[in-house]
Amino acid sequence: MPDLRVALLTREYPPEVYGGAGVHVEYLARELARLAEVTVHAWGADRPAHPGDNPAVRSYRPWEALAGDEPYLAALQALSIDLTMTAGSADAQVVHSHTWYANLAGHLASLVYGIPHVATVHSLEPLRPWKAEQLGGGYALSSYAERTGLESAAAIIAVSAAMREDLLQTYPAIDPARVSVIHNGIDTEHFRRDLRGGVLVARGIDPARPIVLFVGRMTRQKGIAHLLAAAAQFDPSAQLVLVAGSPDTPELAAEVGRGLDRLRRNRDGVIWIAEMVPRAELVQILSHASVFVCPSVYEPLGIVNLEAMACELPVVATDTGGIPEVVVDGVTGLLVPFEPRDDGSREPVDPVAFAAGIAQGVNALLADPVRAAALGAAGRHRVIERFSWSVIAQRTVELYRSVLAAAPRSRG
Repeated sequence: MPDLRVALLTREYPPEVYGGAGVHVEYLARELARLAEVTVHAWGADRPAHPGDNPAVRSYRPWEALAGDEPYLAALQALSIDLTMTAGSADAQVVHSHTWYANLAGHLASLVYGIPHVATVHSLEPLRPWKAEQLGGGYALSSYAERTGLESAAAIIAVSAAMREDLLQTYPAIDPARVSVIHNGIDTEHFRRDLRGGVLVARGIDPARPIVLFVGRMTRQKGIAHLLAAAAQFDPSAQLVLVAGSPDTPELAAEVGRGLDRLRRNRDGVIWIAEMVPRAELVQILSHASVFVCPSVYEPLGIVNLEAMACELPVVATDTGGIPEVVVDGVTGLLVPFEPRDDGSREPVDPVAFAAGIAQGVNALLADPVRAAALGAAGRHRVIERFSWSVIAQRTVELYRSVLAAAPRSRG
């Protein structure tokens, strides 16, 4: 029996995963369970349980009194789950929170039980001002929960060096010595080329035409509006396929829908899959694509780029955040120059030039499939060499043990 008991606190966990943080926790939990006794505390419906499961999963739902449609209620619901997660973590030796949805629970568990709180930073609320559009006044609560959890954590994991730099600039009260960089990872057995084509036809994608692919949540940080502007300049022989679900707001979903309608008036082969498809289907779509495009205006790392590279797909991505730590310009893909405005919005100073840069990178690879294939092969090699979940889990356990050793009063 492992001698270390860990509580992973998260909003997302299978089968309810809609973003990179959920993917991260899914694979991290699996690998940590080989090294420690792990319990995942997650939002959502009860998950099937079996005796001896490691990781075990405990599910939480918001207080019924907080039901309603007002945007700020989503933040209050998150805080209600934080309280019940805290109560559910009594048997842990260390708590490890992911995103603002669980950071406050990690902090409270540390106070209540005298155990270390480790937090992984996947993004930062002050660098995502568009969240105010989603949460209304609840954005102040999400920012409060994040700041309180991070500034008091025993240790913080940044998923990239760029994320670490952003963290220390955003929260100068945090001691740099408490912040380590442990990259996101990828399972290269789950994500590897699968050239069966049944999924493409079922989804309305033509396997005989080049495919420019976007995969991601429908949020402003993913730069979908800039992708649609760039797509007007893509080689007309190519299809544009967007696998984009979980919109931040109904208004954003409608805005993207209108942008797609405008694009379709000038070109065919524009396909929107308005959901996050099952992994096996996603792998088939990735494997048949010609170019993967990541137009994010804010991206601490971008697991989706790792998924594409693992399927030998060349990437055209924004030169921002942690993306250059994954996508090597001219080796595994092409990076698009990006200069954000200084008003905190992260929107590009010159959106026309940014869209043109995306289109230029995409068209260059569409025109040179030999080069594109070489970049894709190099991408898979880089993923296997540098982004293994087993290595990430081992480094994470070493961090747990270091904070436990530094906190002699913590409960064993």
